[in-house]
Amino acid sequence: MALISQKSLQFYSSSAPASRSILMTLGKRLSFISGQRKPQSCSSVAMRMLCFKGKSQYMFCRKNYVQLRIQSLSVNETVHLRGDTGSSTKPNNVWMDEQLFFQKLNSLCTSKEIFDFLSSVEIMSDTMASGALQRISEVAMDDNGLKNPEGVLENEVFRALCFQFEFESSKLSNTGLLNALQALIKLRIDPRSMLMASLLSEAEERLGKGQLTVKNLCALGESLLELEGPSCATLEQIVNHMQEKDMEMWTPREIVMVYKMLQGTVGEGKQYQDLLNRLNSVTLTIVSQLSPKFTSIILNSLVVLHQTQAVPLVTALCRHSVKHIPYFTGDELVDVLEAFLYFEHREQAFTVALETHVPKSIITMQPQTVSKVMQYCSQKRILSKPIFDAVAEDFISDADRFTTEQIAECIMPFGTLNYLPPSASSLFRKLETVLHARLRHFQAHTLLNLLHSCVLIQRYPVNFLPKIFSPYFLQQLQAQPPGLDRTVTTQLTHLFLTVTLECPFYEGPKLLPKYQVKAFLTSDSSPDVHLLKRVKAGLLYLLKKRMYFSSEVSTPYFYTLDIEIKLDEEGFVLPASQCEEVHRRIALCVDGQNRFCINSHNLLGEEAIKQRHLQLLGYEVVQIPFFEIESIQNCRKMAEYLHEKIFSHTCGLSC
Repeated sequence: MALISQKSLQFYSSSAPASRSILMTLGKRLSFISGQRKPQSCSSVAMRMLCFKGKSQYMFCRKNYVQLRIQSLSVNETVHLRGDTGSSTKPNNVWMDEQLFFQKLNSLCTSKEIFDFLSSVEIMSDTMASGALQRISEVAMDDNGLKNPEGVLENEVFRALCFQFEFESSKLSNTGLLNALQALIKLRIDPRSMLMASLLSEAEERLGKGQLTVKNLCALGESLLELEGPSCATLEQIVNHMQEKDMEMWTPREIVMVYKMLQGTVGEGKQYQDLLNRLNSVTLTIVSQLSPKFTSIILNSLVVLHQTQAVPLVTALCRHSVKHIPYFTGDELVDVLEAFLYFEHREQAFTVALETHVPKSIITMQPQTVSKVMQYCSQKRILSKPIFDAVAEDFISDADRFTTEQIAECIMPFGTLNYLPPSASSLFRKLETVLHARLRHFQAHTLLNLLHSCVLIQRYPVNFLPKIFSPYFLQQLQAQPPGLDRTVTTQLTHLFLTVTLECPFYEGPKLLPKYQVKAFLTSDSSPDVHLLKRVKAGLLYLLKKRMYFSSEVSTPYFYTLDIEIKLDEEGFVLPASQCEEVHRRIALCVDGQNRFCINSHNLLGEEAIKQRHLQLLGYEVVQIPFFEIESIQNCRKMAEYLHEKIFSHTCGLSC
C-alpha cells in the first residue's frame, strides 16, 4: 500500500511557468522505492491534463516533489477501510491511526474542512487518501453537481491527491484504487482524462489477472456501469469472475454488494440471470443473518431486477422484515413496502408490527415514509385504524411538510377504504385550507384523484368543482399521462353524479356529456361469480322461475346492478322484462370479499358510494354480504335467507 506524504505539496495554476530544472527534478524524483515502474518524462509528467465535466482544462505542474514512502505490499492484500472488519497485516499502531483518521474525516461536513484536515496529516495510506476523496464526493456534491467547483478542483490538496493517484496507480492497494475511482466518478471527473485512464487501466489489468476480491469486483462493476452503462463489455468478464468464486463462502455484505451491482445491469434483460439464480439460492440460506439495512437492500434489488420467480426468497425476506420494522430507516421501510406491493405479498404479522410502530413513530417519520405506508394500506385494502388515525392527526398538525403528491397519497386511502377517523372534521378543514393555499401546485390527475376520494366518504369539494369541470382543467387532464382514459372519465362521472344527487345546492358548471362514461368500471369490484351463482340458485328456488329476476343489469345511471327484482304496488314480483306498473325496484348487491377491506366487514369506498347513489335514485338496496351466506350449504336454506332479507316487509310474495 502506498503511503502518501502531504508535506510541502504544491501545484502551479495553469498559467504558472515551470522551469526546465524543476521539471527535470520532478521527473527524477517520481521513481518509486520499490522501483517497478519507470518514471514518466519530465514534460509528460508536468504537462498532464485533467479534464472536468463542465469545466475548462487544468494544467498541473509540480513545484516540489513528494517524498513517497512505499510499503511493498501485494495488490491482493486485504486493506481495511472505513469500518471494514477483520485482521490486518499492518502494525496495530498504524491501523489505529487509520481508525482515528476516518472517525475525524467522517465528522467533517464541508470540503474546506476536509482539505484543512488533510493538510495537517503528514503521511497517509492510499486507503486513507481514497477515503478522503470519497468523503469529498459526499459533501461537495448535490443534485446539480459540484456545489463549489473552484473550491474543490482548484484546491492544492485535491490536485496533489489526483496527481499521485495517476502516477502511483500500480502501487495502490485494490481498495485504494477502486475507492478512488468511485469517488472521482461521483465528482464527475472526465473519464477521458489521463487520471481516469490510468486508474481504469490498472483496475482492468488486475481484473484480467484474477486479483480482485468479490468486494473489488462489485466496486469496479459499479464504476463501469456509471461510466458506460449496462452495455459495458467488461461487465461480462466481472460476472464470469464472480461465477467462478464460491458463493457459499460469501459474507452477507458481499452478497448485498453483488445485488447492488447487478441492479445496474437491469437494462440488459436476463443476461445475468444464471448468476442471480445462484445468488438467490445462497441468500435464502442466510436470511436470518441479515440486518435491517441488508434486508431492505436485497428486497429492493429483487424488485428492480424483476425476480418474480424467487418466491421462496421473497417470502423469507418479507417474514424476516417483521422483526426489523422498529429499526428500519425511513428509506429502508419505503423499499420494504415497495417490495410487499410489487410481489403482492401479504404478511399479517407485518401489518400488526406496522400498526404498533407507525403511531409511536409518526412524528419523526419522513413524509415519503408516511405516504408510502398509506399507499401500502390502500393497495392491500388494509383498514388499520391506528395507522389511519395517527396519519390524520399528523396531517392536521403539520400538513405543510408534505408535497402535493404526498398529500394525495395520505388522504386518498381514507376514501378508498371508506373510513372517517375521529378527527375527520379537523382533517378535512385542514385539507381545504391546504387546497386553497396550494391548488395551483397540484398536478391535474393528482387533484382529481384526491377530490374523487373525498366524495367516496361524503366530503364534497364543491368549492373546487368549477375548476374540475372547466374546459381548461379537462385539457390539462388530456395533456398529461394517462390522459382522459376510462379510469379518469369514470372519476369525473362519479363527481358529476355525486354533485347531482348529493349536492342539489351546487350551481356551478357541470360535466359535459362527451366526458361522461356510459357505465362505471367494475373490474376491481366485479361480483364474486361463485357467490352470485349461489344467490341466483337460491332466488330460483324461492321464486320458482328465472323470469322474475335479472342479473348484471345496466342502468341509465352508470351503475350495473348485480341482481334486480321488480315489484308492483301490492308487493307482487313482476317479470324482469316488464317495464309498466313497476312500483318498486330492488337492487341486490352481492358483495364478495373483494368489495370489503381485508379481514373486515367495512365496505370499500366505491361500493359504498354505489349503494348510496342507488338509494338516492329510488332503488331499495339489499346488501347480501359474503360473511352472511358463506356458511349456507343448500338452496333451501339460501332461499329462506333471501326471503327474510328481501321480502320480510312485503305482504305478498307471489308471481
